[in-house]
Amino acid sequence: MDTPGLHAGYTAVLRDFRLEFSRGGAYTGIVLILLGMGLDSALYPDKQSAFTSARILVSVLIFCVVLAMRTRWAQDRIQGLTFVWLILPQIMIAWMIAVTEGATSIYYVGMTLAIYSSGIVLAFGLWQNMVFGAISCLLYVAACAWHAGGFDLAGTFVVNCLFLIMSASISAVFTYFNERARFMLFQLKAEVAQKNTQLEETNKSLADIKGQMLQQEKMAAIGTLAAGMLHEVNNPVNFCMMAIEVAIEDPAAKQSALVSECLADAKQGMLRVQHIVSDLKTFAYRKSGNQLETGHFQFRSALDAAIRLVGHETKNVSISHDLPVDTLVRGDEAAIVGVLINLLGNAVLSMRKGNAPPFEIRITAHWDDNRLRISVRDNGPGIAPENLARVFEPFFTTREVGQGLGLGLSISYGVIERHGGTLSAESELGVWASMNFDLQRSDWEGR
Repeated sequence: MDTPGLHAGYTAVLRDFRLEFSRGGAYTGIVLILLGMGLDSALYPDKQSAFTSARILVSVLIFCVVLAMRTRWAQDRIQGLTFVWLILPQIMIAWMIAVTEGATSIYYVGMTLAIYSSGIVLAFGLWQNMVFGAISCLLYVAACAWHAGGFDLAGTFVVNCLFLIMSASISAVFTYFNERARFMLFQLKAEVAQKNTQLEETNKSLADIKGQMLQQEKMAAIGTLAAGMLHEVNNPVNFCMMAIEVAIEDPAAKQSALVSECLADAKQGMLRVQHIVSDLKTFAYRKSGNQLETGHFQFRSALDAAIRLVGHETKNVSISHDLPVDTLVRGDEAAIVGVLINLLGNAVLSMRKGNAPPFEIRITAHWDDNRLRISVRDNGPGIAPENLARVFEPFFTTREVGQGLGLGLSISYGVIERHGGTLSAESELGVWASMNFDLQRSDWEGR
């Protein structure tokens, strides 16, 4: 994972964590300080009034710090404010020690509790906790020195100092390991979140791949069905052509200009049906595996077949092309016909949506070393810049349900990729759009 980013995220989370625990600790401290009035009453009834006033004053000051934590300025300085409200009770306890029994005063226990709470409960840093422990020890020493009776560097004073130092050391150790545990927990949560995101993306990719496979299986099934149907269609078409040829030669038909014209139109119609059947056969029988390496075809004939197959969609659309004399390329003609059908269909739909005739499609090709570079360009409304990078994503489309042949741009991209080329999109919004791809020159000797 990105370490700088991880530490930045941890710092932000830790700030909120420290704010929450500092508030909770402050309220707990106020309650404990006020409950200490019972201890004052039992041990030092003669000083209860002064001690009660001190406790109330410190509680009010801590509450003011809590109120300040609501501001944005204070939230950015939460560790310093936590340090402040923790020191306030220590100062109060040091004063109580000084005015009571000095080194033997039971109030030093309160200092120990504050040191432990800073390391175990509150999210202090290691150095902050060490400084807090050192200041607490110095306050105890100062309180004992201030006591009217003074103190000896032995006995209770030394024992209590040692206990305070031990408490500060233990608290520092707790702080260090708590800090490490918090960071490791945050790191684990971040890694789990990242893995969940990756899992969601993987599941989405698998769903897209499954959809593409289903789409390709449907296309394969349609191709198989079409192949069988085309064989059956071809026979009656041939019979009709034979009948028309016989009728054209009949003397009675030759004597009637109308009958001759009708028979000629019928012949042209049947010839068109034959071309469509031939083109559909080409589209239905697709190559696979190493057949892509050994197969070859004239790109010009594939383009002619595609234009005829989309003839019902391209009415009132001017389609022109500029191709080199030699267009023999390597690959699967049926698959490339499918790609061209998809590109032409998308171009026609885009232009009609733009509703700005005349509609024109220009197909150009030229040789670049051993690659035939093909461009299918229309004068439609173009592609929005934010969509250019997404047009080849599975199922990304602006077409309405039921339109087109179902061979999406993502599948077309895969077809061209299997042929060793790249399908790309260019556009000038509101002016034109162009789909570009390339095919390998064929080295077939029988060309």
